[in-house]
Amino acid sequence: MSAIAPLIADAPLAPPPMAGRRRQFPGVALIRSTHGVQRAMLLIGVVLVAIFLILAIFADLIAPYGFAQIFMPQLAPGAANPPGSAHLLGTTVGGFDVLSRIIYGARTAIEVILLAVLFSIVIGVPLGLLSGFVAGPIDRVLVMIMDALYAFPSLLLAIVVSIVVSSGRSGALAGIVSAAVAITVIFIPQYFRVTRNATMQAKVEPYVDAARVAGAHPGRIMFGHILPNVSQSIPVLMTLNASESILTLAGLGFLGFGIEPNSAAEWGYDLNKALSDVANGIWWTGIFPGVAIVLIVLGVTLIGESLNDVLNPLLRTRGGTTTADEEEVARVVEASGGMEDDQAVPQQMLRVNEATKWGNVDAADIKPATPDGTDTWMTGGQP
Repeated sequence: MSAIAPLIADAPLAPPPMAGRRRQFPGVALIRSTHGVQRAMLLIGVVLVAIFLILAIFADLIAPYGFAQIFMPQLAPGAANPPGSAHLLGTTVGGFDVLSRIIYGARTAIEVILLAVLFSIVIGVPLGLLSGFVAGPIDRVLVMIMDALYAFPSLLLAIVVSIVVSSGRSGALAGIVSAAVAITVIFIPQYFRVTRNATMQAKVEPYVDAARVAGAHPGRIMFGHILPNVSQSIPVLMTLNASESILTLAGLGFLGFGIEPNSAAEWGYDLNKALSDVANGIWWTGIFPGVAIVLIVLGVTLIGESLNDVLNPLLRTRGGTTTADEEEVARVVEASGGMEDDQAVPQQMLRVNEATKWGNVDAADIKPATPDGTDTWMTGGQP
């Protein structure tokens, strides 16, 4: 019996899961896995995005006026016309209430983001799986198409697709769908490339070979075995695409290819109409929609950066967080405090970071010093 065995036996074990354990709110475990600046970034991003989600969902209840309701003459922030109907952020030259346009614009932005990201995942991920798994002529054709799409300037491609899809109509539904489809065409090559590269690496793994030997259908191998192991980067890519889709939607509206103001509120259109106000000293018609765009993009970007730190194994310990292996070995070290010097745990055994070169290290895998007294150790059969 080695000297380390009693220590491992006495080390406290994690309690088994209890059937009556209370369920946590979604995202609580993710927040607890962060720390320091990383947690602050995630919380700030979540708060900003949550505010805009609330505005989008309850726009009809929160907005003081309709997004197409006209007030004349133009009013500065805080002014009232008629008395009792205050406009906290003023009105535009066209007579629209700025605050109401911002609130309803959040709804338009969220709808376009959800549709664009959903369409991109549904199309780009399966194509990437197919291309990386099958290879051959199918892979070459798909790669050529995606490279051709990726070579176009993104905003120009979005404008062309928006014109083709909307067919000159820019109503609420047609405008939102056309904007979402235009943005989807931009994002599909990104999901395709990420999924294809990960699939080409995963399809040579032993678990895929085992599934082939067992007679699994290629579709089951792709979606049941490979996809769960190559989808770690998709959440991060979703957040990056969400922020880019907001800017693309604002660019389409600013250039006049967005949604008509009487059909839905859109921040890019409001910025376009505010250009002529700057020379006349009317600052509020452009400042507030611009701030809304900056804040929602900032919130989504902070969430994406935090997710990247959490999901990326190379960045998971950034900031000083101890891993589970280090915590387990630390308990063994504490338990060895009362041992004699000749029974002390060799220091080389505690180099968990070196041991993890060959995979996850458990305390049971750590071997004691050799009988000749040298500080050599082995983990999982690796010297």
